[in-house]
Amino acid sequence: MGVTEPGKLGPEEDRKPVSDAAGGAFVPVGVVLGIDGDGSVTSEFAIPAGLDVPVGGPESEAQTTSEFALPEGLAPPEPVATEQEGSAFSVPRTYSARHAPVAFTPPGGVPIVSLTKDVPWQDRMRTMLRMPVAERPAPEPPARAEGDSGPAVPRVLDLTLRIGELLLAGGEGAEDVEAAMFAVCRSYGLDRCEPTVTFTQLSVTYQPSLVDDPVSASRIVRRRATDYTRLAAVFHLVDDLSDPESAISLEEAYRRLAEIRRNRHPYPGWALTVASGLLAGAASVLVGGGVVVFVAAALGAMLGDRLAWLCSGRGLPEFYQFLVAAMPPAAIGVALTVTHVDVEASAVITGGLFALLPGRALVAGAQDGLTGYYITASARLLEVLYLFVGIVVGVLLVLYFGVKLGAELNPDAALGSAERPLWQLGASMLLSLTFAVLLQQERSTVLAVTLNGGVAWAVYGAMHDAGRISPVASTAVAAGVVGLFGQLLSRYRFASALPYTTAAIGPLLPGSATYFGLLAFAQNDVDAGLVSLTKAGALAMAIAIGVNLGSEVFRLFLPGAARVGRKAAKRTRGF
Repeated sequence: MGVTEPGKLGPEEDRKPVSDAAGGAFVPVGVVLGIDGDGSVTSEFAIPAGLDVPVGGPESEAQTTSEFALPEGLAPPEPVATEQEGSAFSVPRTYSARHAPVAFTPPGGVPIVSLTKDVPWQDRMRTMLRMPVAERPAPEPPARAEGDSGPAVPRVLDLTLRIGELLLAGGEGAEDVEAAMFAVCRSYGLDRCEPTVTFTQLSVTYQPSLVDDPVSASRIVRRRATDYTRLAAVFHLVDDLSDPESAISLEEAYRRLAEIRRNRHPYPGWALTVASGLLAGAASVLVGGGVVVFVAAALGAMLGDRLAWLCSGRGLPEFYQFLVAAMPPAAIGVALTVTHVDVEASAVITGGLFALLPGRALVAGAQDGLTGYYITASARLLEVLYLFVGIVVGVLLVLYFGVKLGAELNPDAALGSAERPLWQLGASMLLSLTFAVLLQQERSTVLAVTLNGGVAWAVYGAMHDAGRISPVASTAVAAGVVGLFGQLLSRYRFASALPYTTAAIGPLLPGSATYFGLLAFAQNDVDAGLVSLTKAGALAMAIAIGVNLGSEVFRLFLPGAARVGRKAAKRTRGF
C-alpha cells in the first residue's frame, strides 16, 4: 500500500472501505486516515500532539457529555434511595395532606364572593351549589382544642343523608334538599362535597383535596310520609347547624334528629278523616253547592278516606288507595241523581275529587323541572300521572254504572256562581284550613295558610268572575300571589315555603274540569272529555308555574340579593 498525503485519497480508496491492522472494523468512506511511524492507522479525530489528555488517560473509555451535564465545581444533589419514578397523577414528594392549604388557586384567580350572613341559609347554600367547586369560598375552620381533628367524615355524611331523607320524603324540592345537605356538610368543615338528589336516592361525595381519595355515601328513600311539622323541625335543625354562633356537636345533632323521627303527628286519625270531609264539603260550596250538597260531599269523602286507610293497612299501593277513595263521592252523587233528589250531583262529585287531587306532588314536580332537576321532576310528574289515573279509573267505574242505571248526569251543568262571593271566599278559606290539617302542619301556621288561601281565591275571582279573564291566566296569577306570600312567611319564620303554599293552592285545583272530562268519557263523548281534561292539565301547570314564579320573584328582591348572586346554568338557546 502506498502512502497517501493527509487529506487526500487515491482514486480507488475513495470507493472502498479501508480495514485497520486489527482486521475487524471498517471505516466509512470520507474519513481521512493516516499512518504514523509505527504503521498503525490513525484518523483526523485523534488527539493532536501537545493537547492535554482528559482525566482518565487516553486508554480510558470515551464519555458522552451534553449541555445538561453539571458544570465543573457544582456538587450533585444527594440521591434519594426510596424515590421511585412516578407520573403526573402521583402525589408530589413535598406534599403533606395534614398541612395542606384549605383550597387551591384556580388559573383565573379566586373570584370575590360576598355571602351576607343576614340572608337565610337556603339562599347562601343555593348560591354556592351553583358555583364550580374551585370558586366556592371555604368555610372558616371551627376553633378546636389541640389534637382534636373534628368529627369523622363518614358520620358527617351519614347525618347529612338522614336529614336529606326526611326532607325528600316530606315532599321538599330537590334543590332545597341539596342546599340543606350542603349546609350540614359545611357546618362541620366539609367544603369539598357534592350532594346529589334523585326521586328515590340520595348521595353525597366528599374529596379532601385534589390528590386524596374521595369518600362517598348514599341512601335510598323507600317511604314517603306527608308531615309538614316534621319538615319544619328538620329545617330548624339545619338552620341551627348552619349558624356559626351555635356550635352543635355531632352527637347533639343526632339526638335532635332522633327526637324529630320519634315525634307523633300533631293530629290524630279521626281529625284527618273529619278534615277530609270538611274539605270536600267546602269544595262543593265553592263550585255552587248548598247545604245538602255540603253534607253529601263530606260523607262521601270521609267514607273514601276510611277505605283508603283500610287499603293502606293491607299494604296496597297508592294507586289502588286513590282508586278506592274516589268511588264513594261519585257513588253518592250518582245515587242522588237516580233517586231524583233535587241537588247538584256534579258539585258532590267535584267536591270529593278536590280531596284527592295530588297538588303537593304536582307543585314539587314542576318546581324541580323549572330549577333544572329534570330526572326528579320526571319521576314526580309520573307519580302524579299514576295517582290521577287511579282517580280517573275509580270515578269512571261509578259513572259508567250510573249511566247504565239511567242517571241523567248533565256534562254541561254550570258550576261556580259569581253571585255568592262571600260564601265562596269563606269556603276557600275553610278548604285551605282543612288541607293544612291533612298535611300535618304546625298549629301556628294554619291561620297564615288559611288567609293565604282566601287571598288566592279573591285574586282569582276578581280576575275571572269580575274581569272576565281566562281561567288559566287567572289561576296562574293567583298561584303567583300564593308563592309570593308563601316565601315571605317562610323567610319570616326561617322555615320551608311548602307549608305556606301547598295548602293555599287548594281552592285553585281543577276539580270541576276533571270531573266533566271523566263524565264525557263515561258518556262516550271522547272529544269533549279530551278538551276538559286538557283544560284541567293546563290549570294544574298554571298553578305549579305560578307558585314557583312567585317564589323566584320574591328572591329577586330579597335584602342582599344583589350581593348574593344566585347563578344559574349558562345555557343559550338550547345548546
